[in-house]
Amino acid sequence: MVEILAYALGVMYSPGPANLLSLNAGLNGRVPLSFSAGVGLAMLILFLLFGYTGAWLIAPPYQGVISLLGAGYILYLAYKVARASITINYAAQARDNRLNFHAGLILQLLNPKAFIAILPIVTVQFPAEGIEGPAISVWSFALAALAFGAPSVYMLMGRYMGQYIARPAYFRGINLGMAVLLVYVAGDIAYNHAYRVWV
Repeated sequence: MVEILAYALGVMYSPGPANLLSLNAGLNGRVPLSFSAGVGLAMLILFLLFGYTGAWLIAPPYQGVISLLGAGYILYLAYKVARASITINYAAQARDNRLNFHAGLILQLLNPKAFIAILPIVTVQFPAEGIEGPAISVWSFALAALAFGAPSVYMLMGRYMGQYIARPAYFRGINLGMAVLLVYVAGDIAYNHAYRVWV
């Protein structure tokens, strides 16, 4: 069971679209925990769905389609981050609700990294540990709580770092850097999880 937690922590807490967007939000003085709640709910839905029905629901051609949709959404987010107005006005940023529950839910449901986290756990590790029936639900809730924590930790790291950066030029550079990372993530997803599936 330690292996399940170790794998989940390693995958969920590594940089990915949700975590990078959360870091960016924290750097801009926002900690929208509703976004983290959306990410956590999406992971709960996926863990329960695949935990009880198995990976056979998503055949490889459909995995490619989901990957392309996710890559497209991540590119859209990269565009929004790159074009964001850089004003260090924490009161105004606190009212900015673009990174909300709905955004977290949709992003994570379309995020191939979520499937990378979930499928090995439900198809290999759960059966190996004899986790079935109601135990799948218990583990799904626990792992979804870990998923909620990942973007929250990134937001808090960004918020802490953001207190020491006062010049808007730094924020502009950070936003552009985050946008470039998101474009890289989208390209990697499109290539490895869509193009290579079909070619």
